[in-house]
Amino acid sequence: MLHFYRLVDKSFEYCFNIEASDKLTQKELKILKWLISETFEQENLKNDSFLGSSSVSSVNKVIEIGPRLNFETAYSTNAVAICNACGLEEITRLERSRRYLLSHEIDTDKFLSENHDRMTECLYQEPLKTFETGIKPEGVCFINLVEEGKKALESLNKTFGLGFDSWDIKFYHDLFVIDFKRNPTNVECFHLSQANSEHSRHWFFKGKLFIDGRQADRTLLQIIKSTLEKNPANSLIAFKDNSSAIKGYKILTILPLEPNKCSPFIKKSCRYHIIFTAETHNFPSGVAPFPGAETGTGGRIRDIQATGRGGLVVAGTAGYATGNLNIPDYLIPGEEKGFTYPSNLSSPLKIIIEESNGASDYGNKFGEPVIQGFTRTFGLILAGGERKEWIKPIMFTGGVGQIDDNHINKIMPEKGMLILQVG
Repeated sequence: MLHFYRLVDKSFEYCFNIEASDKLTQKELKILKWLISETFEQENLKNDSFLGSSSVSSVNKVIEIGPRLNFETAYSTNAVAICNACGLEEITRLERSRRYLLSHEIDTDKFLSENHDRMTECLYQEPLKTFETGIKPEGVCFINLVEEGKKALESLNKTFGLGFDSWDIKFYHDLFVIDFKRNPTNVECFHLSQANSEHSRHWFFKGKLFIDGRQADRTLLQIIKSTLEKNPANSLIAFKDNSSAIKGYKILTILPLEPNKCSPFIKKSCRYHIIFTAETHNFPSGVAPFPGAETGTGGRIRDIQATGRGGLVVAGTAGYATGNLNIPDYLIPGEEKGFTYPSNLSSPLKIIIEESNGASDYGNKFGEPVIQGFTRTFGLILAGGERKEWIKPIMFTGGVGQIDDNHINKIMPEKGMLILQVG
């Protein structure tokens, strides 16, 4: 494994941990150094640490924090792609860790809690020698549904918390045993659990609603849809495609003369409609704010692109709501000290900073500007003693787009077409 160190200031440096499938030539090493130094301040990059080892002296110490090794980070994926594009095809993984020079008086555990994401990062006790963790992924296995009946699925459901109720278990039992005449794999059961969740199927919003023991005449989703049904107005897409569209305008744009191959662009008059879609990524952003918000923006961009037969991304919006920030040495009027927060969530201050950075980071890499949004913080004990606060944060991401009138409706699938899952 190769290591390069880049100095940021006298007490902080980056370490680039690089895995290659073969030994690099001197020419390739020169290209790699040029890339990692970001082409400027070459003097701040070298093969040895600027700060020294983890036990520097009796006065100072060095601690190193980096990504957990069991998953390759998005940073590494991008870095490897750049290296490969520059002819360094031997580079297979490139992770960046952070090294801090600290006084021995500073408590390491306290520093770690304030400066790393425990969900995605860890302390490196020594310089990395390999990315191998020794952890072996659990293999694919068959669940003995044919031999043992529903009990096999009930046991799996209880062990792994799949969330199947008695109706689900009977349905999947009959599907595999009677229709498919085979046992399902554990992977299939996990996939069915995700597809069967409220997030994907909305069984709660589409289910029967009982109020004070009496069944309501409409489901929650029917109530929500009722306003659109009575007054559709300019709405073209609603309650489908994870998106929405209203009637737009005729515009003059440029399109390829022959879209199925390389061809010149020509001016063309088209009718484009206006898209807006939004979602929240609240709990993930509370646990791991930067990647939680990052994937919130990424998923919402996907929704724009998947509208109809293909939408075009224009711009993003973002909104953040957290509890009291408790900024050190800067008490905001109205904040009360002493509030406790769940140990499985990041602090409100860390959330508000990193979820904003994460959402913008994904948009920047994709090329989508954020043009509008909101930020709110609130935490208060009411007169009756009740605490009101955004303990689980709100991470709202919205997107504006446009879609060609010809692409509003998806084409019905035909028999023989393949279903592909990519990810």
